[in-house]
Amino acid sequence: MCKIPNVNIGIKDMDFTARRGMFVVRLTDGREIAVPVSMFPDIKQMSLKERNEWMILDDQYFTFEHMSRVYSILDLLKVA
Repeated sequence: MCKIPNVNIGIKDMDFTARRGMFVVRLTDGREIAVPVSMFPDIKQMSLKERNEWMILDDQYFTFEHMSRVYSILDLLKVA
């Protein structure tokens, strides 16, 4: 498994319908963070259907079926 050094939390779930203009990320330690979609222009350009086709990789990365870019939990924590 590929882990980011010194990062002990992971991504458990994501929700793009909870708040307008935001997406909610549930972490493995029980916390939830709300992230503005505008902070990720390529995700903002996706339709809601495409956004809901996300995949979590190794608990610390996520991507989408229609995207080649992979984001890390660190990308989320920089803007939260």
